[in-house]
Amino acid sequence: MNLTPKQLKILQLIRDWRVRHGYSPTMQELADELDVSKVTVFEHVEALIKKGALARERNKARSLSIADGVAVPDEDRPLRFPLVGKIAAGYPIEKLEDRDELDLTEMFGPRVGKAAGATFALRVEGESMRDEGILEGDYVLIERRDTARDGDRVVALLPDGQTTLKTFFKEGDHIRLQPANPAFEPIRVRECKIQGVVIGVLRRY
Repeated sequence: MNLTPKQLKILQLIRDWRVRHGYSPTMQELADELDVSKVTVFEHVEALIKKGALARERNKARSLSIADGVAVPDEDRPLRFPLVGKIAAGYPIEKLEDRDELDLTEMFGPRVGKAAGATFALRVEGESMRDEGILEGDYVLIERRDTARDGDRVVALLPDGQTTLKTFFKEGDHIRLQPANPAFEPIRVRECKIQGVVIGVLRRY
């Protein structure tokens, strides 16, 4: 997909904002992040919609989303994934922060093959997933999705705005987010937003 640097940045910002907050930024918030006018952002967004990279619901606030089947370019490069923040595997943390990049070429060299798809990385904080082999300091690779099946290990945005890494189970009228460490209690909520599903764990020794 032929994108200008500003259009690529807008896609990345929308992806990261939705992971962190569970909703998209407004035009003004995008303008503030890019230090440009709201009119300029609107023109770039319209171009991205015409190119099929973005989708939007008319007359609805915060409705921008990455179009189905579209990977942000930094999610689809060999051995390199956008590192969009940290994820609590203990007690939930308030937000994801410190956008960076996880380059597997530097970490592991040529032994690791190409990973495809809309994938980003998070660094684990906490020990609640210890018994499934996900330890503090590990990197989890997350496939960007908004749905999950029972038993999936998910990045979940809770109703209070916090994010956590747990195993997903739908039970009657609520969702159980199950830790893998007896020192932690399950989190039970009526609803939560799935930000992605774990597809891999990386550990550097």
